[in-house]
Amino acid sequence: MKIIFFIQGFHVAASRYRVLQYLPFFKDSGIETEVFEFPQGVKGWAALFPVLKRADVIFVQRKRLPLYMLLLLRRMGKKIVYDFDDAVMFKNSLSEMPYSTRRQMSFKRQLRYTDLVIAGNEFLRSEAKKHHSRVRVLPTPVDRERYKEKSYIRKDKVNIGWIGDHGSIHYMESYKDVWEELGRRHRNVTLTIICDTFIETRDIETRKVPWTYEKEIADLMDLDIGVMPLFDDLWSQGKCGFKIIQYLGVGVPVVCTPVGINRDVVEDGVNGLWAYTKDQWLEKLSILIEDHALRERMGRAGRTKIMDQYTTQACAPKLLEWIQSL
Repeated sequence: MKIIFFIQGFHVAASRYRVLQYLPFFKDSGIETEVFEFPQGVKGWAALFPVLKRADVIFVQRKRLPLYMLLLLRRMGKKIVYDFDDAVMFKNSLSEMPYSTRRQMSFKRQLRYTDLVIAGNEFLRSEAKKHHSRVRVLPTPVDRERYKEKSYIRKDKVNIGWIGDHGSIHYMESYKDVWEELGRRHRNVTLTIICDTFIETRDIETRKVPWTYEKEIADLMDLDIGVMPLFDDLWSQGKCGFKIIQYLGVGVPVVCTPVGINRDVVEDGVNGLWAYTKDQWLEKLSILIEDHALRERMGRAGRTKIMDQYTTQACAPKLLEWIQSL
């Protein structure tokens, strides 16, 4: 079997975690793979035609293929897998109106010509089930070998952190008054943002850490509390909670908005705390700031859950089985 993967980019998180880290497992199973970024226009696709002819399965990650390519691949007898980990059928949280006819039609068209749909969470699965009968759920996992447990040695400062890309930094910006009030209440707190863009804050020490693959795990292990604030909207329900999986993967407890998959990964009071309102955010963060033993207990419980359910090693056999069944 030969699989062609189309991804957004080799440095895009979704591409790395939902495609690239699975490649060794495919190789070990005797499956040949090639990975390409989505080409530009008809000429770009035409240049790949000789490669496509040799493939058995076309694996499309997140973006939707143009209609002419869907029709061509169908005519060539290729099996198509569509994997998505965002609410691509809606506009993002910054839009006043979440509904988009163009996005809905593009999504529906992609699924019409797809043999297998893989969704990143149950909300996305429910949206896909409106248009397709064969939908599986696969979380975005971490590599068990790469994500080691952090040290719980007491430090002078409690490091609260957020990791993400520039497309999600507006969530941190929207909660800026929480971070600033937290700094006024607790002088021993640092806010760390691991990203390629940052927010400006007052009254709280803020560390701006440029994301790099090489330092990602060490930067995560340096955190004491991980945060994932969201809005309760359709786009946020499609989020796959990956930063939470990353935090817990190294044993960092979490405070999060309990929307979508966040409610599944974070068990309130077990491996983290839920916060609906900004007052609750201040309350729950304060609880963890003041209790080192609780942070360690929740962090260890979270890591156990991730290692059992949300690793590449746990998810790869499922993905292989689903694709081989085609």
